[in-house]
Amino acid sequence: MRSVIDVPDLSLEELDQLMDTAEDIISHPDSYQDACRRKKLATLFFEPSTRTRLSFEAAMYELGGNVLSVTGANTSSAAKGESVADTAKTVSCYADIIAMRHPKEGAALVAANNATVPVINAGDGGHCHPTQTLADLLTIRREKGHFSGLTVGLCGDLKFGRTVHSLIHALCRYDNMHFVLISPEELKVPSYVKNDALKNKGIPYEQTTSLEEAIGSLDILYMTRVQRERFFNEEDYLRLRDSYILTPEKLRLARPDLCVMHPLPRVNEISVAVDKDPRACYFKQVLNGKYMRMALILMLLREAGTL
Repeated sequence: MRSVIDVPDLSLEELDQLMDTAEDIISHPDSYQDACRRKKLATLFFEPSTRTRLSFEAAMYELGGNVLSVTGANTSSAAKGESVADTAKTVSCYADIIAMRHPKEGAALVAANNATVPVINAGDGGHCHPTQTLADLLTIRREKGHFSGLTVGLCGDLKFGRTVHSLIHALCRYDNMHFVLISPEELKVPSYVKNDALKNKGIPYEQTTSLEEAIGSLDILYMTRVQRERFFNEEDYLRLRDSYILTPEKLRLARPDLCVMHPLPRVNEISVAVDKDPRACYFKQVLNGKYMRMALILMLLREAGTL
């Protein structure tokens, strides 16, 4: 049974096809309003979420399907000690497709290995978040028109930021990419991500602690929050949380066609005054995420032979 646990599960051709489908959904929404009629999506969210969960649910409703929802481990049999494997087997009896978020890395893979319906990873700990990457890719394509030759700055928590890890893996497939990794020393991109996605493929990148020095060279600036829930030490979180704050003053150093992105939620890392800048694209990302999740649901259900 085909599932999507990480971005490499999708070929470059499939990524482009998903974006094409999303564009068609945007242009012809009425053509898709009954595409998943009588199909059920189970959203199993064992970690807090607003955008991702509602985006999946809105996607299924707009495709004409229905949603079964679990929000929080304390409201499910996980509170009784049920394993992820048994949960996946059980929910497969009720739903045609599963979207799951879990605080433990690898949980989505365990679910996929035990479910009898497709599983979509909606975020597993600090590992990866493939459907956020789909939203990111569509946003870049709609804003820039292409991927080749872009300079992408990733700023903030690059150590625990699963959205960053997935996006690096996805963008590395396109030609002539260049990355600028902006973070405190303590929150650098993990070596396994740099080795697998960048060094082994000979993709140029540079690391810096200065947003001001880097911003003028960027086509894309991808801001991330410092994630309190990933820290074991509250003092470390408090010391690092405001390492980077994007303001209108800093944007004056940037190109006029810069695309500012953020997976959200934001805390302090982007001033609300930036929202009025035409280069702010993070709420466009939110909407694009719904369309890409619609496209992915359609693809997986068709491949499963249930559409």
